[in-house]
Amino acid sequence: MKQIRCYADSRYKGFCVHCGGPDETDDHVPSKVFLDEPYPANLMVCSSCLGCNNSFSIDEAYVACFLECVLAGEADPAKVKRPKIAKVLANDTALLERLRRARKETEATPTWSVEQDRVRAVIVKLARCHAAYEYNLPQLEEPSFIGLAPLLTMTAAERSAFEGADASTVAGWPEVGSRAMQRLLIVDSNVFQEDWIVVQEGNYRFRVSQEDGLTVKIVLREYLACDVRWS
Repeated sequence: MKQIRCYADSRYKGFCVHCGGPDETDDHVPSKVFLDEPYPANLMVCSSCLGCNNSFSIDEAYVACFLECVLAGEADPAKVKRPKIAKVLANDTALLERLRRARKETEATPTWSVEQDRVRAVIVKLARCHAAYEYNLPQLEEPSFIGLAPLLTMTAAERSAFEGADASTVAGWPEVGSRAMQRLLIVDSNVFQEDWIVVQEGNYRFRVSQEDGLTVKIVLREYLACDVRWS
């Protein structure tokens, strides 16, 4: 990925993007559990306190493993496609059993019972990082909207609305000096209209826009569509 320095207002930097606490460590965005090695060069990082950074690890592993099991059709380390996740499942028997119990057989097709609170916490964590990194606008408050849905369950109209731009023109210009403004001016003027930033093909992509507030959209494993907004 292209590394872009942030020259925006320093008052919005230097503290944990999740709680406003001290800047004690770098928080990778996306979290490495959602990516395969070799990792993309110049992975984005945000300021975080140790408490916040460490507190998300278990939930992030859950979300990554849950997605792979759903894609594989069952909770079986031998059948998931990502070797990293297969290793996690093989080594964490408690998590593996938890995911096996989440799968229910039905007459039509197996269904999965997802722990929504854990998934939402991880997605909001990622969205906060993207908001802070791209727009230099840390969002310490709870989002006004969180939407999660498998792409394959969306109607054509819903998929088009999710994938496309929020408007035909940029409604709100990013802060001068922010990475978002620099991408707009020197990388690709379409990045805030229809283009997504692909961190790793097939694993993680996102886009940030400023329409009715701040919107962060994320797609995990080309399966889970995430829409987080702050009014």
